[in-house]
Amino acid sequence: MPGKPVRLSVAIASAAVLLGAIACMPEDAGTTAPTSTTAATAAAAPTDTATDTATGGGAGAGGSATGDPTANSADTVLDVLVTSDDGVGAEGIEAIVQGVGRLSATIGDVTIEIVAPAANQSGTGGKTTDGPVNYTKSDASNGTPVTEVNGFPADAVNVALDDLGMHPDLVIAGIHEGQALGPDVDESGTIGAARAAAQRGIPALAVSLGLGDTYDYTPAVTLVQNWITKNRASLLSDTKPRQTMVTNLNVPNCFAGGTVRGLLETDTEPQIPDPALARQNQDCTSTNKPSDEVGAFNAGYATLTRLYPRP
Repeated sequence: MPGKPVRLSVAIASAAVLLGAIACMPEDAGTTAPTSTTAATAAAAPTDTATDTATGGGAGAGGSATGDPTANSADTVLDVLVTSDDGVGAEGIEAIVQGVGRLSATIGDVTIEIVAPAANQSGTGGKTTDGPVNYTKSDASNGTPVTEVNGFPADAVNVALDDLGMHPDLVIAGIHEGQALGPDVDESGTIGAARAAAQRGIPALAVSLGLGDTYDYTPAVTLVQNWITKNRASLLSDTKPRQTMVTNLNVPNCFAGGTVRGLLETDTEPQIPDPALARQNQDCTSTNKPSDEVGAFNAGYATLTRLYPRP
């Protein structure tokens, strides 16, 4: 099928307050109290070289480094594959490509390629197509390589790795419109794409923005930028395991007022008494401080969990 034009013109406003840097979670990570979002109080935690993932990106097919003097050598270029279950033309992809692309000016060269379903495939989990998967290659207006896949989100990742021969340092799935947490993770196409990468030993970050009447991607992009800035070296490490965990970032939608209140690193909740709680709008003006994933998210906290590569 002919390639659809991919819009890469979404303006991502600078965050009024930088959100705290996302740090990798240890294997036995437990629940921690919600943390402050201000740059002044953000603390950089130790990084883990093998398991957590996030998004890095470059302007078009590459960026120009202005900081790291070695950034132009091949082994220091961060290669990022971006996908989304919302489809190849989704605004969440635009936001990630633009936001990650801006990192080239601060952390060194980053390349971005987009490989995503041709149509919306939300809610398809980790489904894959039996037999060959058709795809169409093109370039976005800024030169970013784009591949439309006639299949599921997990198919898109498999096409990138197997048919297109990509070797990304990081796979970013998102930014999805609507949270993917708690009892809904296995049905999420965003998670399904990230898991397809993790099963192949590639660090993968699933990024979702909570349900709302409107969608401002700025807080999610800022969190991702901070994480990559802190963890670029580990993403470029050659010592990655055969399989790796998926990092699942959910950012509340504060369209009704307030701002993202902080970041909670915790365990996911595959079973909760009322699954509908994982699908409701968030209250970023709340003063509650829940320590559980779903409760904290609904009270305006971004949540960071780690998921096994297979359901």
